[in-house]
Amino acid sequence: MSRPSERYVAAIDQGTTSTRCILFDRAGRIVSLDQREHRQILPRAGWVEHDAQEIWTNTRAVCAGALATADVSTSEIAAVGITNQRETTVVWDRATGRPIHNAIVWQDTRTDALCAQLAQDGGPDRYRERTGLPLATYFSGPKVRWILDAVPGAQARAEAGELAFGTMDSWLLWNLTGSTNGGVHATDPTNASRTLLMDLDALSWDQEIAAEIGVPPAMLPEIRSSAEVYGQVREAGPLGGLPIAGILGDQQAATVGQACLAPGEAKNTYGTGNFVLLNTGTEKVVSTNGLLTTVCYRFGGAPAVYALEGSIAVTGSLVQWLRDNLGLITDAAEVETLARTVDDNGGAYFVPAFSGLFAPHWRSDARGVIVGLTRFVNRGHIARAALEATAFQTREVIEAMNADSGVTLRGLKVDGGMVGNELLMQFQADILGVPVIRPVVAETTALGAAYAAGLAVGFWSGEADVRANWAEGKRWEPVMEPAQREELYTTWGKAVSRTLNWT
Repeated sequence: MSRPSERYVAAIDQGTTSTRCILFDRAGRIVSLDQREHRQILPRAGWVEHDAQEIWTNTRAVCAGALATADVSTSEIAAVGITNQRETTVVWDRATGRPIHNAIVWQDTRTDALCAQLAQDGGPDRYRERTGLPLATYFSGPKVRWILDAVPGAQARAEAGELAFGTMDSWLLWNLTGSTNGGVHATDPTNASRTLLMDLDALSWDQEIAAEIGVPPAMLPEIRSSAEVYGQVREAGPLGGLPIAGILGDQQAATVGQACLAPGEAKNTYGTGNFVLLNTGTEKVVSTNGLLTTVCYRFGGAPAVYALEGSIAVTGSLVQWLRDNLGLITDAAEVETLARTVDDNGGAYFVPAFSGLFAPHWRSDARGVIVGLTRFVNRGHIARAALEATAFQTREVIEAMNADSGVTLRGLKVDGGMVGNELLMQFQADILGVPVIRPVVAETTALGAAYAAGLAVGFWSGEADVRANWAEGKRWEPVMEPAQREELYTTWGKAVSRTLNWT
């Protein structure tokens, strides 16, 4: 149980573009936040890397910053939770603590040929029954294989136990708990279920699949639950001595932060990409409509809770692309202002298949298109089409989810960076035909990690506390006529068809 002096839980949120530390109070409200961006390393088209050492440096800085901003001491903090960009892959030297290659990011497509080679025997669904996942560049296992092939001598060193693999949660946990001096090498089932290497039923590494992909078992982290004490932060760090007690992949963390703790409850996170998760309870549902079956969470010794997930690669990052690559806007927030200069998309549709299409299509051969261009189309129409692309892609996933689950969604809980965009949220409600609901605390990813850690140490007594903390901030009701909704969505489908078979 937590002590009376402990008034907060710290959450480290290691995302695709930045790392943050947020302190939450018992009501689930933000007390302080510190954030640092890291570099996006783009060696060639389709390749995306991060410097894992830079991310670790930033992690220490934001933890210190969050404490300083709130003027809080470690004695007032009950525990630390970690949430992370999930499939991003790091391989490091256990003796030196240094990565042997830049981290390969979840968006990276360099393992396309390897995935195609593995699919020759059994097709893209070769491992789906056991892992819940198709063979795709998205997942970590093939990325590990690529690093071992690319770095001279790495395969032999991995087999000898000299190298460690981890997603970002494992990398941070290992460094926080001591690195080369006793660092804990572990992960949780939500992250392990994104590697293509974990058996969804047993919640353990599948040795046969690991051997076929070529990942030595000696480099794999231990799979533990999502809410338990993994170890203590080393004393030299800004959170020194505190227990690290929660780990959840970012989308599962947002599901917990949105209090989607019962079967049939769903959320959509609008970040770099979009991720819709539907809680399916303790029974896993195998998708027949292009969704992923994944672990939603496993708290302590309780049974694992599963989810169906629709993963969309490019949503918020499309706004960044308009800013950084085209110079159409100078700040991400400007996209709504620009889009509001027109009444509709002017007939233009933007399908941002920059890294192929994820759910429900799973087409790595697709590439981005803007279609329907005429002399009438201007900057405002392009901005509006970019925002609408996020809503259209979300509807594709929701329809697949309804078909797989047999349950029709009655409302969508939303969170993430783009939910402040009022135009997008209204269009999302219109194109779905159901209410879109934003909570008071939109930082649900970090909050979910805080809940996992706080539940593990008794800071919160149970799931009822999580539900009680959730509060509706704003709701958008659909106002579009059904005929217009279907006409727009049908035309979107035509646009998607133009992206296929490009590579």
